[in-house]
Amino acid sequence: MPPGGETVVGKCFRFVSLLLASLSLLIASPLTAEEFRSPSLSALRVDWRAALDQLRTEISSRPQIAGDFIFVPRRSVPRYDSRAMPALVQLNAVSGQFFTGIARSSIPVLLPFDAAAYREAQRNAAAPSQSLARYQADFSPVDMFDAGPAGYSASFSLDPGAGDGMPVRVFARPVEVQITGSALIYDVADPAGGKGEQVKSLTTLYPDLRRFIREGYVRYAFTRFGVAYVVSIQCLDSIAKPRRLACKEAYPVAERFLKALRVAGGQRMRPLMDVASDVVDRPAERSADFSYRPSGDIIPNTGYRKQGGHPDVMAYAQIRFPLEKAPAVVRSQSYGRRDKLDGPTAYPWRDNFCESRSFEVWQCNGGYGHQGEDIRGADCPPAGEGSGRCDPKQRAVVAVRDAVVVRGIKDQAATLEVNSRTEHIRFRYMHMNPQTMNADGVLNGRMVTEGEKIGVVSNYLDHPAGTSMHLHFDVQLFTRDGWIWVSPYVTLISSYERLIGARGREIGPEIAGASQPVAHALPEDVIKPDLREGLGREEN
Repeated sequence: MPPGGETVVGKCFRFVSLLLASLSLLIASPLTAEEFRSPSLSALRVDWRAALDQLRTEISSRPQIAGDFIFVPRRSVPRYDSRAMPALVQLNAVSGQFFTGIARSSIPVLLPFDAAAYREAQRNAAAPSQSLARYQADFSPVDMFDAGPAGYSASFSLDPGAGDGMPVRVFARPVEVQITGSALIYDVADPAGGKGEQVKSLTTLYPDLRRFIREGYVRYAFTRFGVAYVVSIQCLDSIAKPRRLACKEAYPVAERFLKALRVAGGQRMRPLMDVASDVVDRPAERSADFSYRPSGDIIPNTGYRKQGGHPDVMAYAQIRFPLEKAPAVVRSQSYGRRDKLDGPTAYPWRDNFCESRSFEVWQCNGGYGHQGEDIRGADCPPAGEGSGRCDPKQRAVVAVRDAVVVRGIKDQAATLEVNSRTEHIRFRYMHMNPQTMNADGVLNGRMVTEGEKIGVVSNYLDHPAGTSMHLHFDVQLFTRDGWIWVSPYVTLISSYERLIGARGREIGPEIAGASQPVAHALPEDVIKPDLREGLGREEN
């Protein structure tokens, strides 16, 4: 069997299995307007023996500390007890000083951290006087680290001028590198998935590595120990500028990062199970007011090159609606004046996921769209109606799930990442004031609970009043191509119905083309490599 791979027979069997699973879902009774579906996920099996072999090789390069790690399995304890692999327990104790909770990862954690070199320096009393970057290939201390039952995510930065042998670059800011490893992969019928090109300088280390530009990131996807890993850097496929990182300038940074990756921790746990798609439960009672137009029914001529939207019946997660209170509406903030319905803050809702933007979005016709949905708090009722006061500038925004915050202190966006045995998903909120979020402690690494207030509906872009008063909300799933955007429209409908305790009513014409049932993606080894171009980021 090839390293980190599978036999040809295994690949053929997997392809046939995935194809049959896709066909069975497509042939099944068609979904009606009354049905939403949850996604399906595939659970990968971790080869811990291979991970221990790599760790042993890395440790043996430092004979002085090689005896500190015990690689003989302890058979007197249960198989999934952490003590069964003592070397991992010892490694987690070293790495856990800098990567909190690393032992919670159910997969081997690959990071640009040389634990053996650090342990050797620590024994020689050198570590306290040395910068941690010395043991991280000159990358700064970790900006974000989160580990859990599905895997882990981390981000590091390389400062300008840091790193011996690095080419001079025009971009004058630190370059952020992200890595995610996961044993859970969302099954999506993604025609763009699995593409990319080899990188000759990395072929020996990563035989199956693919490099490609997708949705504003250059990505390096590979498999090791049976697990999917993706390293990515946000960049533009354009000319380098002091305030704009060109993807060609990102390549050497990512490749330095990949060459520095070592086994830094993780712990063997009970294998994850595949998650099957199912019809989502919805309230039985009908709402007298709440109505919505079908998924994919964007305002005419607002899509990329006037193309239409993308029907998608997936409720990708069962979440708490992101605004604290109803009523609220999903409605375009960019093209609202073109919508001749009941006004910008009244029902029915209307999808705006595929409105024309310069963001690459694989689900949208032509490949470009909005990435998420604009949400507005409904207008305050006239004076004297209802009880309680209403301030349209104080519509509370709440956490949709128990999750960890992923956010830089200058970001007007906050991302919540859920990492569990059945999900590996992200939810991003945009246009909240960064200074206010900082003051409220909505910072990188913070754990928030479902329903907890994390901000208010605002209009911040790069400055106050940079956009209209609304919340941009989007959803990202982890796939073999890394984190990709999917339509959150039906997810929001489903969560709003639970908030109001009643089912909405779909109105409007049928959308051309069938709704998209959940389907397994084709294996990446049956798709020709290709390097996609990416575009930059603008207002959401």
